[in-house]
Amino acid sequence: MDVSPTRRRRRNKIHLHYVFMKYDPEYERLRSNEKTKYELDVYLSKKHDKLLSNNLHPGTYNKTISLVIVDGFAIEITDAQANVLRSAKEVRVVVKNPEL
Repeated sequence: MDVSPTRRRRRNKIHLHYVFMKYDPEYERLRSNEKTKYELDVYLSKKHDKLLSNNLHPGTYNKTISLVIVDGFAIEITDAQANVLRSAKEVRVVVKNPEL
């Protein structure tokens, strides 16, 4: 089946998505102690980067921020890449940022 160039461009368009992770006891432990704030930031950044490197090709996405308060992050990806992340066992939900 041949896909029209217009549909292909739409499918490959980059959008901002929010990715929220499933329950993680280590995250909860670090978050509960104010003294481990820096450690929590480092832990989440590495955890999120590992998820992305295991599921998406390098250079095809842009993680914009880690959201420490909810164990999530914002990322610029295609809808197809969002579907890949939705299927990752560590991910609770992927939400596309509504366009205004």
